[in-house]
Amino acid sequence: MIMSITTRSINEFDDPKDVLLRHINNMPGIRYRELLRFTRLSNGSLAYHLTVLERSSQIRVDRQKEKRTTRYYSINIPTQESDILRLLRNEVSRQIIKLILEYDLCTFNEIVEHLNRASSTTSWHLKRLKDAGIISVKYGGEYQMYQIKSPELVSNILYKYKESFVDAVVNNYTHMVEEL
Repeated sequence: MIMSITTRSINEFDDPKDVLLRHINNMPGIRYRELLRFTRLSNGSLAYHLTVLERSSQIRVDRQKEKRTTRYYSINIPTQESDILRLLRNEVSRQIIKLILEYDLCTFNEIVEHLNRASSTTSWHLKRLKDAGIISVKYGGEYQMYQIKSPELVSNILYKYKESFVDAVVNNYTHMVEEL
């Protein structure tokens, strides 16, 4: 089970690598800026310690060059789980997945109505989930039906890492930007 997340900064007695490992273990898929905010390390110091941890195979780094994002994972998390976690760290994607898990099959309009977001925003998130292989689309008549490809796996990951989804600040900021 994941421990409670602490956001205290590093003091003079803490080993920065231990603090970073604790944050990465507690919040799999954490991003660089979040680590900066939680640890209050300087940019250069954080970059140095993350490089040391990566080179010593204590963490796994997922660099998405086309999206210019980097996420950090414990080496104990399988790649399949981290691929799903990457998308679950986003509140809208997580809401979509939870809705589809609850009803097994959902139409586009049902998802838009549930999210209370623009159809273009919903469509963008559904495309990301489909491209990642988390959901599939079934065509029945005039409706597209969305379904989770591996519902048991996704449910287990949601449950296992539920405490790590504390991205409220990041998601609120993203939500504000989307509304502009």
